[in-house]
Amino acid sequence: MAEEHVEEFRHRGWTMVYSRTGLRSGPGVVLVHGIGMGRKVYTDLAAELGRHMSVYSVDLPGFGDSPEPSAAADIATTGDLIAEFIRWAPLKNPVLAGHSMGGQVVAEALARHPELSSRGRAHRFRGQPRRAPRGPAGAAHGSGPQRGKPQGAGPGHPPLSEGRPTLVCAQDATLLNHRLEETCPNISAEVLVLGGEKDRVCPRAWLEEITELLPHGRLEEIPGRGHEAVINTPQPAADLILEHARLRPPAQ
Repeated sequence: MAEEHVEEFRHRGWTMVYSRTGLRSGPGVVLVHGIGMGRKVYTDLAAELGRHMSVYSVDLPGFGDSPEPSAAADIATTGDLIAEFIRWAPLKNPVLAGHSMGGQVVAEALARHPELSSRGRAHRFRGQPRRAPRGPAGAAHGSGPQRGKPQGAGPGHPPLSEGRPTLVCAQDATLLNHRLEETCPNISAEVLVLGGEKDRVCPRAWLEEITELLPHGRLEEIPGRGHEAVINTPQPAADLILEHARLRPPAQ
């Protein structure tokens, strides 16, 4: 396993823990986790991408190893934080990848800060519908404990999946007020929308709607997988990201 360098990024009272793995130079990728998770959920994906890229995996404020912020931030403000992190690193034309809520954060970062990346670079994100589905299908919106800080998923912390009870704490409640449909038309970067064939949280019809709203969007579906398609195993998500980043030729 590649050596992990864990550091902190501080900006205007916010503290965000992040790890850096993979290549020391060359193209960079920033991995943003979903609700109730942390950077460790990307351990396997980061190792695979790290063969070709410099990988930055973040713990958003209040998640994983990052301390609780003094006030809960909305998705747009968190997108601004990611943008500041990219400038501080500094990273030139990075690939941004987000799972679930992380996709919404990535979308805001790109829409609000188009200078982060040229259209020639590739970006990938995955978002959640504006309204959580009713019943068990909405369970993947759940966070960690209802009180206290959500714990990062990883070894010893299984990632969220369909069928778990829905728990939303104060830090997570801002997710429900975000409207990804209004953000997508303002993204000028190339975006790969990646979904699972059996995803009940983000069904194909909604992913198609989101893709159509993107000026430069493309949809790929992973057969036989659900909402966890990019966090349980690194493949085939890693291949699709590298292909979209133009670091690997398209599969024949």
